[in-house]
Amino acid sequence: MAEGDPIAARIALGGRSLREHTARGTIINGAFSVGMAGLGLIRHLAIAAFLTASEFGLWGVVFASVTALLFVLEIGVSDKFVQQSEIDQETAFQKAFTVNLVWRTAFVLLAIATLPLFAQVYDRTDIILPGAVLALAVLGSALQSPLWIFYREMRFARERALHAVEPITGLVVTVALGAAGAGYWSLVIGGVTGFWVAGLVALRACPYPIRLRFDRRLFGEYFSFSWPIVVAAASGALTVQVAVIVGSQEVGLAGVGAIGLAATISRFAERVDHILTQTLYPAICAVRDRTELLFESFVKSNRVGLMWGIPFGVGLALFAPDVVAPVLGERWELAVGLLQVFGLVAAARQIAFNWPAYFLARGDTRPLAVHGMITFATFVAVGVPLMTTEGLTGYAIGIVAALMADLSVRAYYLTRLFSGFEMLRHSVRSIVPSIPAVALVLGTRLLESGERTLAMALAELSLYAVATAAATWFAERDLLRELLGYLRGTRGAPQAA
Repeated sequence: MAEGDPIAARIALGGRSLREHTARGTIINGAFSVGMAGLGLIRHLAIAAFLTASEFGLWGVVFASVTALLFVLEIGVSDKFVQQSEIDQETAFQKAFTVNLVWRTAFVLLAIATLPLFAQVYDRTDIILPGAVLALAVLGSALQSPLWIFYREMRFARERALHAVEPITGLVVTVALGAAGAGYWSLVIGGVTGFWVAGLVALRACPYPIRLRFDRRLFGEYFSFSWPIVVAAASGALTVQVAVIVGSQEVGLAGVGAIGLAATISRFAERVDHILTQTLYPAICAVRDRTELLFESFVKSNRVGLMWGIPFGVGLALFAPDVVAPVLGERWELAVGLLQVFGLVAAARQIAFNWPAYFLARGDTRPLAVHGMITFATFVAVGVPLMTTEGLTGYAIGIVAALMADLSVRAYYLTRLFSGFEMLRHSVRSIVPSIPAVALVLGTRLLESGERTLAMALAELSLYAVATAAATWFAERDLLRELLGYLRGTRGAPQAA
């Protein structure tokens, strides 16, 4: 792509081509974000060691109650800010900041007002106070809006450094309070503290004065752009709510805790993919009318994401029994099966994981609404009846059914966007490297005898990691060399891009 004035004025390229800058940013931010996502995983694993399954389940009810209406916040303010090309960026930011702050303040009031209703639904009045406190984290997140500025300009180092404040602060506070015996309150206070500290730091780093600017026209633009995003987010939120409500009645708080733990750990892979997508989004917006370049970025970013996501998800399925008992304790044994299923589901969800970003960049957000409604309807039709008869097993089957619907919708819309796109061929290349690693681990287990030990599990995990790395290099060495070339600063691709 020609690096003319519009792109140079929009993005801080630092003398590089947009392709090189994006590739370097993806690699650097991906590695950085893996570390931050790892902190989040450590945070939940560490606190799980201090909490019982019932306490974790109560936290799940509190969290679900506060986030039940979180879809209301998904109006795409940051996406729209990155997309816009106003001459006066200071004013554009202040307008977007105002929309975001007003919207999130209204959400906090709404969330607190609805907590008594959720207390009646769950028959747990003890969720009201911690829920009200947790809702304040949303205001802290609103103060992090200045990060959009660095994000739009693709100043990744600055943006990621500011992003790191929340997970680091949250980890320290949560684990410290958990060790002190604060129970589920450690998760509540740790979460709120992390967001507020990060928000205050972001305000201090903002290059523009913080002002409130109201613009009715802008609210109208956000509505037309955002209602499908809200519908998609609402579908996801309703899926969580239905699972928690039905689960609390059919499998109890311990079962809800198992669902929450499995979802938290499996989201580790998805969170990394989310960060990779966010890294690419400003560049996608810059070339949204160049379909051939969009397709190139889509294919390569997905191959990079699948290199990580599939081995992690499959590895979780293989080694979940070895993690639960020694790390979390025997009281979490009921979560083993769910962890294994969620691992495989998380791996499959990496396929075309960043497809929404391409429709957002083009302003075509309706496919997101259709996707959300279909996956929600599938879970309700399959998962809810089975949960009432089969418990956690029925929930797992419902999640798998929703996954199949999810992938089918993705394939349909991507085929329309990218002529000649084939989901199966797109996926197989990245799945193949995990096959020899899985075969080696399962073959080793067939030769084992006696009681399984931690040393045996660690040896198999090492074998799995080495085999996966070797197979990935063999299958994707050309792409990896290209990306490493970008990281070193060598120009491995045409400079017009």
